[in-house]
Amino acid sequence: MARIIRESALLGTREVTLETGRMARQASGSVLVQSGETMVLVTACSKTNERTQDFFPLVCEYIEKTYAAGRIPGSYFRREGRQGEHETLVSRLIDRPIRPLFPEGFLDEVQVIATVVSYDPTCEPDVLAITGASAALMLSDLPWDGPIAGVRIGRVDGQWIANPTNLERDASDTDIIMVASEQAIIMVEGETEGLTEAEFLDAMDFGTAAVRDILALQHRMAEAVGKTKRSFVAPTADAEISAALEDFSGQTMAAMTIPVKLERYAALSAVKKDIVAALSERFEGRTGEIVAAYENLKARLMRSLITDQRVRIDGRRLDQVRPIHCEVGVLPRVHGSALFTRGETQGLVTVTIGTSTDDQRIEELGGTRSKRFMLHYNFPPFSVNEVKPLRSPGRREIGHGMLAERALCSVMPTADADYAYTLRIVSEILESNGSSSMATVCGGTLAAMDAGLEIKAPVAGIAMGLIKEGNKIAVLSDILGDEDHLGDMDFKVCGTENHITAIQMDVKIAGISREVMAQALQQANEGRKHILDCMMRAISETRDTRSKYAPRIETIKVHPSKIREIIGSGGKTIRNICAVSGASVNVEDDGTVKVASDSAASIEKAIQMINDVTREAKPGEIYLGKVKKIMDFGAFVEIFPGCDGMVHISELTDGHVDNVTDILKEGEEVVVKVLAIDPRGKIKLSRRAAIGEKPNT
Repeated sequence: MARIIRESALLGTREVTLETGRMARQASGSVLVQSGETMVLVTACSKTNERTQDFFPLVCEYIEKTYAAGRIPGSYFRREGRQGEHETLVSRLIDRPIRPLFPEGFLDEVQVIATVVSYDPTCEPDVLAITGASAALMLSDLPWDGPIAGVRIGRVDGQWIANPTNLERDASDTDIIMVASEQAIIMVEGETEGLTEAEFLDAMDFGTAAVRDILALQHRMAEAVGKTKRSFVAPTADAEISAALEDFSGQTMAAMTIPVKLERYAALSAVKKDIVAALSERFEGRTGEIVAAYENLKARLMRSLITDQRVRIDGRRLDQVRPIHCEVGVLPRVHGSALFTRGETQGLVTVTIGTSTDDQRIEELGGTRSKRFMLHYNFPPFSVNEVKPLRSPGRREIGHGMLAERALCSVMPTADADYAYTLRIVSEILESNGSSSMATVCGGTLAAMDAGLEIKAPVAGIAMGLIKEGNKIAVLSDILGDEDHLGDMDFKVCGTENHITAIQMDVKIAGISREVMAQALQQANEGRKHILDCMMRAISETRDTRSKYAPRIETIKVHPSKIREIIGSGGKTIRNICAVSGASVNVEDDGTVKVASDSAASIEKAIQMINDVTREAKPGEIYLGKVKKIMDFGAFVEIFPGCDGMVHISELTDGHVDNVTDILKEGEEVVVKVLAIDPRGKIKLSRRAAIGEKPNT
């Protein structure tokens, strides 16, 4: 039996416990992370390969088992299926901070799996999974420059909270996940209802302090386990090949500084072919090394151009945003649309207004919830001139869409629980050269204003980059794809003119300091204001009216006891109302009835039918009814649909009446007055008392 090691430390006011040696003992590294009654089992395994590929095959998976919450899956097969959106997003949260801490050139396959095996609704498992991944790697034989630790940061009544409970999260104006090492901040992701840049930096200071004990805890456990790390020597470029490539530096630089992306790529490809042709005989059989050395040359030239000459490959200043062009109302039949173009990145963004029947139902560990605002991001291959099969959204698309959704969520009218509409924003990226998610944020704002949505404030987004060579630092505004690929940071900041609404930061180095982050935030603030100014030239305020194709929703209230009358037996009545009126009808348990249609006449017809179904007769009221059945002693009259009363023969007219048919005939309309309603609900009507009167309704 392996020795069980269990250590605990405080994270905020909650204790976090790491345990190893009891579960998953054949994994290279395994740890059971617990806080409250939430437990996540995290394992790290690797497979040594011959390194034939030119990328690091790291796979991170986060899996929520429904048994963890004492529930059975709601799917047809009653077992967990493919990852849901939330699991995919958390898988990305694990991957992004651990990836840059593997040594450069390490290409063995690595898989990290985080499995939620016990779920406490007061303690979310996502940040525990991040810390668990770090601990599992620390305890394994894999070369990895950890530890790191994750923390969720909230703020309630001006006070920062580490790993808040769900009740505290509901009251919080901030929901940020931060990952830090002992030296720096590694990753940030989250949303706020309005932090300033200074407040955001305070949150980072708070989070950095909060994880110190958890980082120390991982060191203690690694020492206690004592597993020897796998030896790894990073491959170095052949000095002779690298020297030979210097002759092509000028040619490479000339191609790299061509402003147009596709022309630049074509020129660089041509240079690579020239280099391979020129050196293949001298370095026979080493084409792969030549190409790798060429990629290193490109990276070095681009980085030195920026850090030494303070000029970017497309000729811009470090803080300069590419030209912006905005259009709204570009698609006549959709409810709201915008075309946002920034340099060589372009997004076609649409807004669709729906009703509560369009809500997304999401099954999670905590139960099923309803989602009324959705943002979906699509990245077709033609946007980068590629040919690829179309598939369902991948991790990148889901992650980019969620970032944009977080950026816009706090300003959307759906933040008000009484708002009756469901909203869906879709971003189709038509062209991409850097920061298409930020184009989605900008286009989403424009499309929402075009749709007549009463947003709280316009939101824009900008992606910041970083080049760090020794003590030389260059912070870049509105980065290109190449600057993202060859740079050290991708820092996306979204917000209104005065506040941050969402943020995402990833680095490829060991982390960034508070000072660099402060500079990036200040530069992003200036860039965001510039972008907002360009956007407002296209549409300065939300449209007064909505598209004639968008649904309108009218809300009425009925007594809860009348709900079953609206629904009818087996839903027959409500289906008939929808079929006859052409409107959709949604009835809530408290008696709230929402009627939706793009036609005012349809809404009016549906409401009339609902009122007819739910009306109650009142003594003294005058009605225009229809004779349904004649008896010897009187006639049954329907005063409104579903409500009949009896007119006794003595109440037909003044004087004696021999036969009811002398006065009334079946099917004819007659004005009657309600005389009384007995305890059993039977209605006594009078024609005689209503002679000369006009119906009240």
